[in-house]
Amino acid sequence: MHPALRSWREELPTSFVRFLAYLGAVALLSIGAAHVSQSPKVMTTITPVHQPDWIEVERPFPAFALSIPEAADMPASYVIRRHAEGGGRKDILTLGEPNSVSPYLQVEIYRPGSEISRFADPKAAIIAGAKALAPIEAQRADGPLASKFGPLAIVSFSTSKGTPRHCLGFVRTYGDPRLQLSGWFCQGGTEFITQSTLACALDRLTLLAAGSEPKIGAVFAKAELNRSYCGQRDPILTATPKYRLLWKAIANHPEPRRIGH
Repeated sequence: MHPALRSWREELPTSFVRFLAYLGAVALLSIGAAHVSQSPKVMTTITPVHQPDWIEVERPFPAFALSIPEAADMPASYVIRRHAEGGGRKDILTLGEPNSVSPYLQVEIYRPGSEISRFADPKAAIIAGAKALAPIEAQRADGPLASKFGPLAIVSFSTSKGTPRHCLGFVRTYGDPRLQLSGWFCQGGTEFITQSTLACALDRLTLLAAGSEPKIGAVFAKAELNRSYCGQRDPILTATPKYRLLWKAIANHPEPRRIGH
């Protein structure tokens, strides 16, 4: 064969060809190893994060108030939660120790958005709302309880989580505006909070600001007209009645000492 027609591969030493093949194999192995080591990191970065349905407002501006004078030294809280998708709002007011034999009252004012089409059955709503207490032996009262907000559906239940207590749950719903008033009043011991005591506590629930919802203001304005002042209907003579039986924990508080006696 003519030297000009000889292949260039034949001019290369055999050892050099093997060296090139070795480098190619090493490069392929390095690429494969890098791909394997990086795959888990890529997968972890795309893992979806669960978002809660209800988001708590960091600095809530209270729209409602629950004033019970003889329980002024009890722990109190005000929480506002917004539904992440539907836009509904829950104002939650609590008074008392959440895990104690002393009375504990929680009131929730729910203004739904698009997250629900209708309110749940009263008993189901109370059981779901009091889930943290693990309600048992829930029984709905035969008739509604009269209050300044109108008739309340009442459900009695006992707690099976934390300090054993007996509770009265309540629900009142409105169609226009869409509004649900619910919660529970609990205490330790063998007896339930009386229904009249519950009605008296809700007598002290008032509106501070309706914002851009005049119908909410109308609901509370009408409720004030029906206010019984815990059985004392004369707002002039008994504008600030003493609720001796409303907050029974007050009886367990020692009387303050008087200086000089």
